[in-house]
Amino acid sequence: MPLYAYRCDADGPVEVMAPMGAATPTVPCPTCGAGAVRVITAPRLGGARRDLVAAIDRAEASRTEPAVVSAPPPRPAARPAPRLDPRTASLPRP
Repeated sequence: MPLYAYRCDADGPVEVMAPMGAATPTVPCPTCGAGAVRVITAPRLGGARRDLVAAIDRAEASRTEPAVVSAPPPRPAARPAPRLDPRTASLPRP
């Protein structure tokens, strides 16, 4: 639900949450009851989580400039062989 900004002449800024598109031109000030006029403010987009914003930015960038892969990723390094118990080292292996 968006947060709408209003300004009361006596008490200053007033913020009201209302459904999108349902903001009225004036609301009563919660302090003095006078009419507070709606003001236009910059959108507050910086309040989102950093990882969410990064994911949105990557998705937006891939729409117009997709990353091109020129080669498959390198193979993982081979794991060292497990150390065998010397008592069972001479037994046949499957």
